[in-house]
Amino acid sequence: MTHSAGLRFIMVGALALLMFIPLGLVSDIVQERSRYSDGTIADLSREWGGEQLFSGPLLTIPVTEEVTYDRRREAVDSVTGLTLRDDKGNVIYEHFEETVTETRPPIYLYPDDLDIDVTSRSSIRSRGLFEVPVYTADLAMAFNFDTAQAEAEATETEEVHWDDATLTIFLNANRGLRGEATLVAGGDALDLEPVARGDAERTGIVAVTGDPRDRSGYTLDLGVNGAGTFAVAATGRTTRFRMTSDWPDPSFFGDFLPDEREVTAEGFSASWRVPHLARSLPQAGRRYPDAEARAGATMGARFLTPNDFYQKAWRASRYGILFISLTFLTILLLDRAASRPAHPVQYLMVGLAQSVFILLMVSYAEHIGFGAAYLLAAGATIGLLTVFGATALKLGRKTGLLGGVLVAVYGVLYLILQSEDQAMLAGSTLAFVALALTMWLTRNEEWRGSGLPRSLPWRRPKADPVPA
Repeated sequence: MTHSAGLRFIMVGALALLMFIPLGLVSDIVQERSRYSDGTIADLSREWGGEQLFSGPLLTIPVTEEVTYDRRREAVDSVTGLTLRDDKGNVIYEHFEETVTETRPPIYLYPDDLDIDVTSRSSIRSRGLFEVPVYTADLAMAFNFDTAQAEAEATETEEVHWDDATLTIFLNANRGLRGEATLVAGGDALDLEPVARGDAERTGIVAVTGDPRDRSGYTLDLGVNGAGTFAVAATGRTTRFRMTSDWPDPSFFGDFLPDEREVTAEGFSASWRVPHLARSLPQAGRRYPDAEARAGATMGARFLTPNDFYQKAWRASRYGILFISLTFLTILLLDRAASRPAHPVQYLMVGLAQSVFILLMVSYAEHIGFGAAYLLAAGATIGLLTVFGATALKLGRKTGLLGGVLVAVYGVLYLILQSEDQAMLAGSTLAFVALALTMWLTRNEEWRGSGLPRSLPWRRPKADPVPA
């Protein structure tokens, strides 16, 4: 490599930029592996029950109306049964009134008070190398309906069929239901049936209540399997939702966050209280409301495995150019006074070794976890580069400095990967400190090379004429 310090820095910078190519390939491999993991986890979650969202209970009351129409028909001779015609042969029509019973949009009614208690137990299911947290939840609902609101929705000419009223609770997947589901109203047990497949109201369970004006004190108890998330819709005029779980890493989500929550290493508990003014849902109406409730009035918790190693590996590939550049810069500063400085091919081998570090980390993390995999991959990479510095780069006593810088760089990288919130702060600080240290160490560097003048060629003073 050239003895001009400036050209050497430029060349090493270009080599560092060239490392974007292997880092990009490594990033693609990590993302492909992550997609495979996500697909496997999604399949396992779906088989267990999948993400569960409960909405309702929704009381649906059929409505009909008798309507009289003025119609006309062809006049028929009562004796012969033939159509009557006038002198010109035209058909004679007669007018008559017909009264028919027509179906009108039903009345939908949400509960006045809705109390939901959920207790869940978590476990880990595995398929191959991949694991997914799943849960079994026991759900208890208590609610009542103010049927006077439903009566006010019907017109004087409409007939409300109270005896045909049905109560529906919707959920994402019936296959997650486990155990016996019981619905009791006024001390009477009601028969539950699954919502018919292909129904526009998704999946769930439904019961014929009979006249709801004669019933009160509804309670529902059921068990459900699920994975990923558990949520409910705030459909009561006043909704109280309490959730207790043994999962230690929840993430609360939805349109309403809990009023109170407690998260410990043994699990979490959270409670919500949502008044009717907090969500734009009618308690009673003629328009189907549950799609709106599921879209804009939900609350629940995610069962997360926080900051998984695929995310960390992908972020490591994004920050890879930083720690490769720092390693190149360290080698350049350590051997800048050497008679035989490091060759560009040697820089490329150092960069490739650090790119392979990410693949090592991912492959081992799938088997032994992120912490141990990072320690193993980082230790192997640091050891390899330190030995390479001593034997191939001939750094001599400066090899210890290279090893120390590598330990510091990979230590900072570990902190960056462990805390996503602090990643930018740590990365930018490391880059600034490295740049500042380089500027200080090279403050007296002769960038043009030892044999080149300090002034620009076109600004050199003219030489004195040689005396004759």
